[in-house]
Amino acid sequence: MIYISKNIYIDESAIKFKGIRSSKPGGQNVNKVSSGIHLQYDLNDYNYPAWFMKNINRIGKKNISTANILNIKSISYRTQHKNKKDAMKRMVELFQKSVKREKKRIKTKTPFKAHQKRIVNKKKRSQKKILRKSPQVNDQ
Repeated sequence: MIYISKNIYIDESAIKFKGIRSSKPGGQNVNKVSSGIHLQYDLNDYNYPAWFMKNINRIGKKNISTANILNIKSISYRTQHKNKKDAMKRMVELFQKSVKREKKRIKTKTPFKAHQKRIVNKKKRSQKKILRKSPQVNDQ
């Protein structure tokens, strides 16, 4: 078990690893050896809180299928062991990002002085532009 927070954890025994061939350049080694890893983790098997599921679906939307199965593909390294570590690390990072709750924004009112200052500046700007105009012939 990898504990992310008090009630959110990853059950390592439920993670499915599958060896895949890497699509990167590498010649004969890439064609023969399945050094890439495809990690699968079913989020439905565990009773995660609704807010966590919402966050994980928002943050990791490209990695989560419609059936709530987390899919991570790692082909960065030449060895399967390093790719496995990389996939696990990315999974843990995704869970850690999803655990953080965003604070709700509290609407604030513009201070009275700031409002007054804005109005005064608008009037000054308006007067400046009026003075730039050429005088009217009809004015007496």
